[in-house]
Amino acid sequence: MTEDTGETPDESGEYVDFEKALEELEGLVERMEKGELSLEDSLQAFERGIALTRHCEKALRSAEQKVEILTREGGEDRVEPFEPDAD
Repeated sequence: MTEDTGETPDESGEYVDFEKALEELEGLVERMEKGELSLEDSLQAFERGIALTRHCEKALRSAEQKVEILTREGGEDRVEPFEPDAD
């Protein structure tokens, strides 16, 4: 079983963080909006965009959970172990 690093592979197979995933997603949307891609390229861009969107949503949910854990119980300086969702 692999550890969930909160990252998703980019087109070259290397892992990207949230900011890079968002930047890539914005670039894909821009290219698709221009309408200059072939049908095949558009489908590939769409598939990649869906994967990046899911990755970004998961990263945001994880960050939200961490903030909730850190601010729980009347603002006490109490930190609980964080277990990410098993999607």
